[in-house]
Amino acid sequence: MKETFAPTVYVLASARNGTLYTGTTSNLIQRIAQHRSEHFDGFSARYGTKLLVWFEMHATMEHAIQREKRIKKWNRDWKLRLIEEGNPQWRDLAIDFGFEALR
Repeated sequence: MKETFAPTVYVLASARNGTLYTGTTSNLIQRIAQHRSEHFDGFSARYGTKLLVWFEMHATMEHAIQREKRIKKWNRDWKLRLIEEGNPQWRDLAIDFGFEALR
């Protein structure tokens, strides 16, 4: 698979209305695979945040990081509203977008 540079902010969830994790990456498919395989010890592995429930692509990594920092400061209700505006069923967007290897 060709590697692509696509600065992205994303939110993972353990389940609907469950624990949320917000992150930034330049390769969303690879990063989701790392979260699901528990490649890194830490928050995501500890709390089982593996469902991609929201993401937003940016022109530069700097913009993505700024957005991630803002979202991390939001209260939980704002984050839930952000997710539900674009994904009211809390579908796993990785599967919806055909990242078949991530099932």
